[in-house]
Formats: sequence, structure tokens, C-alpha cells
Amino acid sequence: MVIDSHQHFWIYDPVRDSWITPEMEKIRQNFLPENLKPVLEANGVDGCVAVQADQSNSETEFLLQLAEANDFLKGVVGWIDLRAENLYDRLEICSQFEKLKGFRHIVQGEPDDFLLQSDFIKGVGQLVAFGFTYDILVYPTQLEASYTFAKQLPNVKFVLDHVAKPYIKKGEIETWAKDIKKLAELPNVSCKISGMVTEADWYSWQNADFEPYLDTVFGAFGTDRLMFGSDWPVCLVAAEYGAMKDVLGNYLTKLSKNEQKKVWGENAVKFYSLD
Repeated sequence: MVIDSHQHFWIYDPVRDSWITPEMEKIRQNFLPENLKPVLEANGVDGCVAVQADQSNSETEFLLQLAEANDFLKGVVGWIDLRAENLYDRLEICSQFEKLKGFRHIVQGEPDDFLLQSDFIKGVGQLVAFGFTYDILVYPTQLEASYTFAKQLPNVKFVLDHVAKPYIKKGEIETWAKDIKKLAELPNVSCKISGMVTEADWYSWQNADFEPYLDTVFGAFGTDRLMFGSDWPVCLVAAEYGAMKDVLGNYLTKLSKNEQKKVWGENAVKFYSLD
């Protein structure tokens, strides 16, 4: 089974979605399951995990409604106020939704030490009681804090989104690679191979641009803690789905069939407890 562990849906709103800049004009439109399903089918992908793109309870409800209506949408990573005083009670209510697998906060838009706030750490720690996961969305400058954060919560299942958005276009790798290796020392942290084409030169990237970054994450996490994700439709600003998927596909040819299966889907099924 091939699982896209990271994609988004939205009904485009220019105010809410102001992060979609003019040069990203291609994605200033609605993206819904009926748009994604034929793309997944054409690329041999069996199912997907929808991840929040807006920090609101209504976003989580929206994604759950889509998941309820579409079997290929296997799981949802929503948003919840992880610093709320009544968080435990709210998580208890959330646990009733079978397809709700975990939560994410857009930490890349926060100060570098955001993850180290005691109330946030306490909130994420409460996810364990309900079997929820947590997606770490950060920039390279926040990787050091991510390690300190995740180390304090050894029972939480973490996954790093977009390999922490390395500066591929600039070819910067040393500091990022050092911090990635350190984070990967924590056995409860996995990593999504996603969002890479948008960190490269959108108009002239080549497969070779990604090799050193892929070498780093495969060397650090191994094939048991890596999973494929598209970051569709955001990836469309730099590549069509097939071209984006081929970046990983070409790299994986050097691995065994068993290892390839893990990265393409088995690890995502296991991490998110997908049916």
C-alpha cells in the first residue's frame, strides 16, 4: 500500500490563506478530495493523510467531514489549542473520531523557542493518553529546540514534517544535517520526506539537488522511521505530483523492495494507525 502521509485541503480564502503569496498564484484556488483522488489514482497512491493548514477548530472539523465522506482519506492531523486549560476534556471528545490521528501547530511561524514553553510541553504530553501523534513543523533554526522538546516527551509519537525545510535552493546543509542527526537519536521521532521541491529552485531544480539531503535523513532515521508525503497542493508551485513523487522514487531504487515498501506506506500506516 502506498500512502501519501502529508497533504492539504482548503476552500481558498484570501484573508485566512494570506501565506499563499502572489508567486504561488497556482494554488490560490480550492483543493478538495475530488481534485486529489484522480491524481492519487494516476500515481499509484492508495490513500492519504490530510494535515491542517489553518489553526482553528473549524479546520479540524472540516477535514474530518471530508474524511468521513472519502474512504481514500485514511487519517487527519488536526489543530487544537494545546495550551488550553481544558485540553484533556477536549482531547477526550476528539478521541471519538476514528480518523483523527494527531495534531499539529504551525511552529515555523513562531519564535525559535516556542516549543520549550512549559504549557505547550504539558499539552503535547497529554496526547499520549488518547494515542494521538504530533507533527513537528519547523524551520532549520528551530531544530535544536525540537530536540530538547521531544526529548522531554519520550512517550509521544512525533513526526518531523518536510525534513525541517532545509535551504536546498542555497545548498546549505551542514548545520541542518548536524541537527537532523541529533533529533533522529530520539527513537520516538519519525520524519516525512515531503515538501522538498518547494525548498529548491522552483523553476530549475534537478534530482541531484536533493541527494545530499536524502542521504542525510536516510542515514539518520533509517528506513523504519521515514515516510513519503507530497505536501500537495503546495508542491504544485514547484512540481506536478508525479515529478515530485519521482524524486523519492528515483532515490529509493538503491534500496531493497522491503525497505521501499516501508517508506512508501507501511511506516505511515503504523505511525498513524491507519486502516
